[in-house]
Amino acid sequence: MKLSEINAMDRAAFVASLGGVFEHSPWVAKRAFDARPFASVDALHGAMVATMRTAPRDGQLALVRAHPELAGRAMVRNELTADSTKEQAGAGLTQCTPDEYARLVDLNARYNAKFGFPFILAVKGYDRRGVIAEFARRVERGVDEEFAEALEQIARITRFRLDALLQD
Repeated sequence: MKLSEINAMDRAAFVASLGGVFEHSPWVAKRAFDARPFASVDALHGAMVATMRTAPRDGQLALVRAHPELAGRAMVRNELTADSTKEQAGAGLTQCTPDEYARLVDLNARYNAKFGFPFILAVKGYDRRGVIAEFARRVERGVDEEFAEALEQIARITRFRLDALLQD
């Protein structure tokens, strides 16, 4: 897809094309549509991230909660979106040893109990050991700091996804 095609779309086509960039949250694309035309992929990404950042806290929380756990039940049951499947496999999370998987299950449980939302990490550039180390570090943070980090990680994930979608 090209940016010129994105700029020429009506709202329905725009949301259909970009609604999955933010995991199970097409409302971001729907609201960002009004910022068209986009001069660059940076401008498109910026408009979408601004939509996320200016959403009410409950909308942001729903967006964060729409993300799957890393190496969690959805991965085991093969219920991840295509993007999440590719991202988690790229970090080696589908190749965890039994001990690594047990560690991730424990970290997911601790993290969800503490924060009330899943751990989010833009895993591109990480291997499974790096993911586990980052997970263990971040589970010790405070709620507000970690919520802000989750939104930042979502912004990174969406940039990777837009770059994969757009050829400009």
